[in-house]
Amino acid sequence: MTSAPDEAAAGAEERGRTRRDATGDTPRPDTGGPDAGRQDFGRPGAAPGPAADTRDGAADTDGAAPSGGGQGGSGGHGPGNSGTDDGTDDRTDDRTDDGTGPGSGDGQGGSGPGVGPDDGHGQGPGPRFGRRGFLAGVGIPAAGGALAWGAAGPDAWAAGRGDGRGEGPSGGREGGPQPRHFEGKRQLLVPEVVLLPKGPVRDHAVLVEDGRFHTVGPARQLTRAHPGLHPVRLERHLLMPGFVDAHTHLVQSFGKARTFGQPSEIFKTIWEPLEHALDEESAYLSAKLTALQALRGGFTTLADAGSRAPVDSSVLARATEEAGIRCVLSQVVSDGKGGPEHLHRWDGHRLVHPSLAVPVPEDATDRVLKRTADLCAEAKAPFQIHVNEHLASVERSLKSVDRRPLAHLHHVGALGPHTLAAHATLLTPDEMRMLADTGAAVSYNPVASAWKGNAVAQATMMAAWRIRFGLGTDSTRGDGFRLLDAAESAQRLTSGLATGDSSCGTGRLWVSAATAGGADAVGLGARTGEIAEGKAADYLLVDLDVPELTPTFDLDWELVRLAGKDQLTAVVVDGRLRLWKGRPAGWDADALVRRVTEVAPEVFRRAGIDRVTPRGL
Repeated sequence: MTSAPDEAAAGAEERGRTRRDATGDTPRPDTGGPDAGRQDFGRPGAAPGPAADTRDGAADTDGAAPSGGGQGGSGGHGPGNSGTDDGTDDRTDDRTDDGTGPGSGDGQGGSGPGVGPDDGHGQGPGPRFGRRGFLAGVGIPAAGGALAWGAAGPDAWAAGRGDGRGEGPSGGREGGPQPRHFEGKRQLLVPEVVLLPKGPVRDHAVLVEDGRFHTVGPARQLTRAHPGLHPVRLERHLLMPGFVDAHTHLVQSFGKARTFGQPSEIFKTIWEPLEHALDEESAYLSAKLTALQALRGGFTTLADAGSRAPVDSSVLARATEEAGIRCVLSQVVSDGKGGPEHLHRWDGHRLVHPSLAVPVPEDATDRVLKRTADLCAEAKAPFQIHVNEHLASVERSLKSVDRRPLAHLHHVGALGPHTLAAHATLLTPDEMRMLADTGAAVSYNPVASAWKGNAVAQATMMAAWRIRFGLGTDSTRGDGFRLLDAAESAQRLTSGLATGDSSCGTGRLWVSAATAGGADAVGLGARTGEIAEGKAADYLLVDLDVPELTPTFDLDWELVRLAGKDQLTAVVVDGRLRLWKGRPAGWDADALVRRVTEVAPEVFRRAGIDRVTPRGL
């Protein structure tokens, strides 16, 4: 129960908070350049920077970036961790050393090894920690984490991790990372762990320049090569690629529980009426709400599979650009019109990438299917289409054209490396071969299968066939970590149990599918999805200093089964900070939510949705 003082404080904070318009102003087209598209995403004159970090109880009343404060780590007076090494033996492991390496601070309230067993002030012998912050011999995180609540106790740890954390100049654990560390065109970031394509590694750094990863390599080598850059040491943090949602619908975020418990093919009973009832404002709000939910769940890229809303694509593009997320934006061209114009319109945009879509094969003629596929192949853009998701659609296809949907696409020449087949849950061995032979990609949408599907895509079989696939939400929930868990769990329950497959592809398969695999599937494999030189700086900063990841032994598996979005310290897209501890940077999420709450009921009234309610429930 909330106390009266708490309510009064909350009211005062609400009255004092700077109001920014949720809708923002239409930005100028962002066509490149180091600062292109870097407009403020709120009312004109609103100061950029993250909103207040409500977890730490800070109030941002002037629009400036928050301090990210909160009482910090419980470390003692020993030397702080250096966070650098010579780059050798860089795979993650449990090894330690003598802790005599140079420190990054004086250890006051930092992560130094001089922690005593009780009060966190170095009294008593205490455990011995190596300079990488792990308990000697067992690979358990050192002071400042779950082992070191210290005198402040667990409540203070939950609020801000201990009783002595101040802001250090380097962004090390003594102060923790701050929003200001991600400003400017160049940042030299030294996290504790970097998730590279080969797996997680320690003692590495990344140089971000003009929105891209300029250099990735051993930390000591990079810091020596750039003496003019102050290294931002991100202790007890993982720097990993942002998740890629390989299949979603920007204008379906109002649906929520209206879709739950319904028979399959809800696009006919819910989505079509809802989307047709949207106007320009409600479509914009829905798209921006989708983008916000995605950022809060660790997604840096969304692939929109098309909309039936009677609005121009620029409305949706404006919403995603203002939110600060990368978007593959589709135009539905079932009638064969508008494809070339849409591809040309968004070609070369920094954050919006064009795509064409036909909702299902039966919606278009064979000629339109082939022509759309050819246009996308020429433009190197994805051709998105739902195939083999529901039994009803498979049977309709067999009755109308004597072929299953995916086989029909292959027959008319619309299946190729540019094709992104959504769902593909009901595939025969022949259709699997067609995907493998043509190089087509699949969006594996496990939560959609659980909520409203007829089957689960055979993702581990696709991996064995070398079929390209990414993970998609299909507008279910914008949480990348829960999507990882669902992807592996669905395979375990559908095929793993039946065959005695206890690994179901290993953690690395699912992490890769959610990042690099997704980027490849949506046509952005050369641009994003990996921490690699030349690629866009779309990344997550994940707090490892939590009980759920203590101790850590296999980070890939732990990301799949144990990590959560509450560990996201920062979400960065195109080198710009877009989300800080759950709050968007530079625009008012609260105003957006309030406006959605006001607008959504009228949209549903216009839609006239008739839900199925089974008798007896």
